Amino acid sequence: MASSACLQKLSSSFIVKLLQKLLIDHRGFHRNGIIPGGAHPCAVPPGLLECIPSDKGMSTGVGKRRIVVGISGASGIVLGLRALQMLREAAVETHLVMSKSAELTLHHELALSADELRAQADVVYAVKNVGAAIASGSFLTDGMLIAPCSIRTLSEIATGVTSTLLTRAADVALKERRRLVLMVRETPLHTGHLRTMTALSEMGAVIAPPVPAFYTGADSLDALVTQSVGRTLDLFGIRDTPIQRWPG
Repeated sequence: MASSACLQKLSSSFIVKLLQKLLIDHRGFHRNGIIPGGAHPCAVPPGLLECIPSDKGMSTGVGKRRIVVGISGASGIVLGLRALQMLREAAVETHLVMSKSAELTLHHELALSADELRAQADVVYAVKNVGAAIASGSFLTDGMLIAPCSIRTLSEIATGVTSTLLTRAADVALKERRRLVLMVRETPLHTGHLRTMTALSEMGAVIAPPVPAFYTGADSLDALVTQSVGRTLDLFGIRDTPIQRWPG
């Protein structure tokens, strides 16, 4: 709750007009701060930061952070698995949806069954269940991470013509101005891919390919995966993860 002094400060006509002007921006610029009353996230003048509650553990209104994790059929399913593991360690509630292609990729890439992977999540949804909770904007979350994100999934989200719960949940994140992070796994990229990524970036999504951070001196694939996933979790304000940060 804001202090009485902050409430008085926010109630002044100047501040009210300023906030109204800021709310005109519907591009979904995210930061660690939410305009009181559940309005669209947007940049906030530094002088008002002490009057605006932090989104940590508060944005869902349920006292616990909640993130949707999507896993598509692109190579790199270990990224989704590690995200679920790290979010559990950070006490973040996870809602998982996997594509059918992801189950095929899992068979080829990891010595793990689909059920064992699903067991890492708090809640699991069938990919065809378009009536699930995460298909509605009224179901509050802190956003969605798709790791890995295939080009097909990327393209569906960009057009808004969503055929599964995976892409519908991503569309919800965009329309509600919530954080959407896409760990796109494809190379090389042609112009169509790049234009699709540009369109999604303009809509408010974050395109975050799992690019290795070689400066960490990682000596294993596991360490590189952890670093890449941890950096995407930074984008949700989840920073208590076991990654190496540049010391300067």
